Amino acid sequence: MANIQSQIKRNRQNEKRRLRNRNVRGAARTADNAARKSITAGAPETKDAIMTAISALDKAAEKGVLHKNTVARRKSRLMKALAALTGKSA
Repeated sequence: MANIQSQIKRNRQNEKRRLRNRNVRGAARTADNAARKSITAGAPETKDAIMTAISALDKAAEKGVLHKNTVARRKSRLMKALAALTGKSA
């Protein structure tokens, strides 16, 4: 435990941020997993699930919870899977 007042305050701030970031990161991860399951199942609402996941990932990047390159990579993989799915069915 810190003795210095500024470090005590910093610890409180870090804990608040950690909890806030956890919610955003969890929402992005949940949307990403739902989109992946939708792709593998070949569900008709796959495109909507992917767009929801992309939106959640963008929000996480905007807030600085996930790194922008991580978000770009995940979005790229989702779009690549969608393109393969639509190309296969067409």
